[in-house]
Amino acid sequence: MSLDSSATLQKWIGRTREVEDIATPRLLASFEATLGPHAVRLDEAPPGLHWCLTPDIADARELGRDGHAAKGGFLPPVQLPRRMWAGSDMRFLAPIRSGDKVRRRSTLSAVEEKKGRSGKLTFVTVRHEFANAAGPVVEEDQIIVYRAAEAGPASQMAPVAPRLTAAHERIADIDTVMLFRYSALTFNGHRIHYDTPYATDVEHYPGLVIHGPLQATLLMNFAAVIVGQAPRRFSFRGVLPAIGPQTLLLCGTARGRDEMEMEVRASDGHLTVKATAQW
Repeated sequence: MSLDSSATLQKWIGRTREVEDIATPRLLASFEATLGPHAVRLDEAPPGLHWCLTPDIADARELGRDGHAAKGGFLPPVQLPRRMWAGSDMRFLAPIRSGDKVRRRSTLSAVEEKKGRSGKLTFVTVRHEFANAAGPVVEEDQIIVYRAAEAGPASQMAPVAPRLTAAHERIADIDTVMLFRYSALTFNGHRIHYDTPYATDVEHYPGLVIHGPLQATLLMNFAAVIVGQAPRRFSFRGVLPAIGPQTLLLCGTARGRDEMEMEVRASDGHLTVKATAQW
């Protein structure tokens, strides 16, 4: 990318967007039905529901080839074709409850260009601030990474990382129906999650990709089951793409009194998501 185009990307820093939504009983029921036995039942909305609220809704005429809104609107016009949710750091300040009207204010806070083992990378950081009528409920720093398309699955090139010695484990069967339902819940049009020919022929994955936030949602709900209450802080990062359908292994082990180290393992043993939950 030229210096001129790099400078153009920096001009997107500081852009904001505000969206409102309602945590309806139907949305909560749909969320719990999608996660099935993995959704924790609490007096408040289960962890991860905020990702189903206030989605960015673009007209079909405004979509790019990948199913996302075309770049150059709120997000900068990064030239690299592959987009992934690299990770998030979240602070849960107050509960979201059924019937709450929720407002999200998003601010593009950073654009960084780097070079990794797979080539050029562009990282875009977005700060999301969610609030209901009583005040702030969730703060999140989301990192999106753009990269070049690869010729084959990264997991074939990566060694299997040492496995976490976990005190708690749970199996999660991810099928194509769950992938479709989660895409619908979050209004995520990215075709890698439901369009196999596109995922394999265009973005060169070996199959459909399991959403990073879906894996993080499974971990957050598992953490809430283990401890008996939802985490007040949760951070995760994607390590390798998880290809579906398949069975994932959720792992968690305490690191001190108020912290848990967590991870997701694919059926071949590869680490796909690494996370930390705090109370």
